[in-house]
Amino acid sequence: MLECILVLNAIWFAMGFNVFSIRNKVFAKLVVPREQRDTPVFDVLAESGRFLGGFNLAFSLLNILLLMNLSEFDKDIHWAILLLVNSVAHGTQFAFNVPIALKNRQGGGVWQVLKGTMLFIFVNDFLLMVFNAIFAACYFL
Repeated sequence: MLECILVLNAIWFAMGFNVFSIRNKVFAKLVVPREQRDTPVFDVLAESGRFLGGFNLAFSLLNILLLMNLSEFDKDIHWAILLLVNSVAHGTQFAFNVPIALKNRQGGGVWQVLKGTMLFIFVNDFLLMVFNAIFAACYFL
């Protein structure tokens, strides 16, 4: 089961790297309304997304390396810490979208969290946060 969550983490973070760093204009289109895409701010956002992609690449690599070195982490506390950090990485991406999602429900928000691709991201970050937290708790106990 541990291998499964590490694979899911690696894939999810690799997808984040792809969208934020390689396909950064696609990322910007997800959050910038069509009528505002001709402004310089659109390009600033698209380029700044690459930083977020870099963090996603690092987390993807971490999970791949963990998969390749399972036996090197032989104490439960090692796994608890690593899974907790994964949970926080997913959790922050989820948590910072919660206020925007709440505004969406009232007809506002700076981007749409509760529709399409952003909803997919929102839900998956939540699920991976929970899965990693549950696994971390199992290793702590």
